[in-house]
Amino acid sequence: MTAITPLEFIHKKGTFGDHHKKNESDLVKILELKNLTIIQLVQYKKSKVLINNIKIDGLEIPIENSIVKSNQNTRILWSAPRSWLIVSSKNLIEDIEKNCKEEDFAITDISHSRTVIQIKGNQAKEILKKGSPINFNDLIVNKCVGTIFHGISVVIDSVSENPDTYNILTLRSFGESFYHHITDASLEFGYVGL
Repeated sequence: MTAITPLEFIHKKGTFGDHHKKNESDLVKILELKNLTIIQLVQYKKSKVLINNIKIDGLEIPIENSIVKSNQNTRILWSAPRSWLIVSSKNLIEDIEKNCKEEDFAITDISHSRTVIQIKGNQAKEILKKGSPINFNDLIVNKCVGTIFHGISVVIDSVSENPDTYNILTLRSFGESFYHHITDASLEFGYVGL
């Protein structure tokens, strides 16, 4: 059985907006990230386990506000005290369950309840500024923030600065509206749907 992604029927491929007489490599790229495992990991208040002793896919779990630990396949986002989002192209549920015992942690697979859009390019930060009140100058690589974008709750994960690349997670039910807001904000600069 093949999963239907949140944007399966609305994400369009091609060039859109003010892209005339512009080099395609200078345009913002927008794509839906598919086939990701997204796990919410929450440490119980009563747990005595030291989070510093746990590694998932070879990564330490971040203990500082808004920090992201990452490798080629996996990103672990700090989302609140004792709470993390683990986003990976690998299926890590067995690894997480082995390292995080159920008496100490709540482990929830939220993969099918999220839409993940990646926006990449020199104007990506300007596009996100149009709909979100955060200071994007403070959002450097391997930092994340929970915020809103045109009234939709999102988590923005800063992946790269060359070019600016952000993975944006939102609830699946808001995915289509969020996609339309992002693409509409991108028309001024021109964008490529991948």
